[in-house]
Amino acid sequence: MRILIAEDDSVLADGLTRSLRQSGYAVDHVKDGQSADLALSAQAFDLLILDLGLPKMSGMEVLKRLRSRSSMLPVLILTAADSTEERVKGLDHGADDYMAKPFALSELEARVRALTRRGTGGGPTVVKHGPLQFDQVGRVAYIDEKMLELSARELGLLEVLLKRVGRLVSKDQLVDHLCEWGEEVSNNAIEVYVHRLRKKIEVGGIRIATIRGLGYCLEKFQAPTAPATPASEGPSA
Repeated sequence: MRILIAEDDSVLADGLTRSLRQSGYAVDHVKDGQSADLALSAQAFDLLILDLGLPKMSGMEVLKRLRSRSSMLPVLILTAADSTEERVKGLDHGADDYMAKPFALSELEARVRALTRRGTGGGPTVVKHGPLQFDQVGRVAYIDEKMLELSARELGLLEVLLKRVGRLVSKDQLVDHLCEWGEEVSNNAIEVYVHRLRKKIEVGGIRIATIRGLGYCLEKFQAPTAPATPASEGPSA
């Protein structure tokens, strides 16, 4: 999941960015409305967290331009204005949710999870593939109901592969979904992330197949079973 934060308060934006990245999201940040509008025109995101009081172009104008392009991108508005009129105006222009500052970070994270689920069609909160389960709300994965110890980057990688089960995922697609603007990520780095995740999930009958020169695909396989030990023969009569 890739999130754009449009917020001119650097301290608040930094806190939000750190928290969301720890949950496995790729997060980009812009400080003014013009930059937000350009970013939304050029890049695909899964959620927009939008401050209304942006310089250069108001958040409300950013929202109106976004919806004028027929974008269905989920939008969570943040604003210091807590009047009923402001809430109604934002919702009427196409916002999906609204939070007034100050707010509890835990509540914002819960709303982010709800909106990103809604943006993918409101599907099940738990994605299953063989013995592998990924809880999109709790941001945890299990194999045979045993929780996997995954880093934020490994969790994001697993989510991308799960959402494209049976389809090829290129390295460029992984970079787009996992990495923020300006982050230098080489093909070798992607291979390292895949290698680390592969070691943690392939013990459970799930593997990441490498299609040389093209990318990766998540698939199930039949784990080999140990040969049965022959019964010992008793003494002959």
